[in-house]
Amino acid sequence: MTGPERPAGDRFPAERRGERPGGGPPTGERGERPAGDRRGERPTQGRWGGDRREGGRRPARPAVDLPRQIAYEAVAAVHRDDAYANLVLPSLLRDAGLTGRDAAFATELTYGTLRHLGTLDAILTDAAGRDVQRIDPPVRDALRIGAYQLLHTRVPAHAAVSSTVDLVRAVGPGATGFANAVLREVAGRDADAWVAKLAPPMESDPVGHLALAYSHPQWIVRAFAEALGGDLGETARLLIEDNERPPVHLCARPGLADPVALADEVGGAPGAFSPYAVYLSGGAPGDLPALAEGRAHVQDEGSQLVANALAVAPLDGPDGRWLDLCAGPGGKSGLLGALAAQRDARLTAVEVAEHRARLVAQATRGLPVTVLNTDGRTVGADPKLPEAHFDRVLVDAPCTGLGSLRRRPESRWRREPSDLPPLTRLQRELLTAALRAVRPGGLVAYVTCSPHTVETHVTVTEAARRSGVPVDFVDARPLLPAGMPGLGDGPTVQLWPHRHGTDAMFLAMLRRT
Repeated sequence: MTGPERPAGDRFPAERRGERPGGGPPTGERGERPAGDRRGERPTQGRWGGDRREGGRRPARPAVDLPRQIAYEAVAAVHRDDAYANLVLPSLLRDAGLTGRDAAFATELTYGTLRHLGTLDAILTDAAGRDVQRIDPPVRDALRIGAYQLLHTRVPAHAAVSSTVDLVRAVGPGATGFANAVLREVAGRDADAWVAKLAPPMESDPVGHLALAYSHPQWIVRAFAEALGGDLGETARLLIEDNERPPVHLCARPGLADPVALADEVGGAPGAFSPYAVYLSGGAPGDLPALAEGRAHVQDEGSQLVANALAVAPLDGPDGRWLDLCAGPGGKSGLLGALAAQRDARLTAVEVAEHRARLVAQATRGLPVTVLNTDGRTVGADPKLPEAHFDRVLVDAPCTGLGSLRRRPESRWRREPSDLPPLTRLQRELLTAALRAVRPGGLVAYVTCSPHTVETHVTVTEAARRSGVPVDFVDARPLLPAGMPGLGDGPTVQLWPHRHGTDAMFLAMLRRT
């Protein structure tokens, strides 16, 4: 925004900047939260209505419109309760009876705000003249939603400002003037102009520039760039794709549903690569009869491809005993179980968490699948997991999930580099257990939903070296559909959102010799 520079320091007095007057902590950061804003509570009707200050003498303002109210509740739950947007938002929409365009708008505000959070916070910090973390949390989340509307939607600026001020009036009545001033400052520039002002130069700090321009933590940008061979242009394309809303992918279970017929049934389209994939154009997949009847399940096309690669890999000798060593929540077990049913094979699905084991059992009902609620690392010690017994083994290892940030945008702000050492240790232990479980001549597929080289190439090579089990790498590229672009030099395969339209799944195929 043009005009004379404001003096350094806070731009607004305490009563106008979301703090309690007198220098106290922002409401909600310590002590009691405002009524209706406690963990797990839904706001009362009055909270979303008019301004009730001064005994109700002020004239009531219009209630906050429902889509923005739902988006606020979802974003607040993510930050206040460590909730996951993909879990909390559907229940909020369902409870509110929100459908159609209103539900789509609430979804766009929720996911868009979470995806762009880092850049929005940098902009709000500059617009307010103070660190956004010092703003009262309810007001802060409302401002984030308002700034997202101003910078990334077609909502007119006056409507974005006024609706956000109404929202602030409901969740932090003392900060309406502050919110109005900050949002008008934000509205003074478009998104590109804000990036030009705040991002470090690409020439001197490319990682810092890309991180602010495309709203990813710098360590994740650095990891992506390394996995892409240092190509910063391709890294930028990946970051852009991470910020797009991904389509819903269905898996038509082989033997139970034909993908072309399923696409017609649900109003979608057959997938580009997986023989079982169906793309949905919109709507709530949970309402589809095909899912309720077990003929299909929701699964990213990349996950289908890596699971199917294990099933189609050439194998000499017996082929009736399959193992999924990290099965929860059951998507890959569902596909492998359906394939096993067609080939007179049986799948053992192992899941250490009890509630996730129940999900696996539900996902594989009616299929030749035995679910074991145990730790996959107990191969050899558990009589149900004997060594050198299984023909095909899948290790869909726990990981940072950096490959699915477009579907779980809050994860990019929760993960830290310090998460890697315990995860990679677990990955190596699970892969080592899988190499013990597979028979000589059998196959192990190591899969992660992350392109971080420490979780992919380093984990596989170190586990293979330390396991004491002789193995050879199998070129995974021929196990994916012919004509897939950008599969690299092998023998491993890394899928990418910007190349393949899938999550960034990694696949290594090993044969025990």
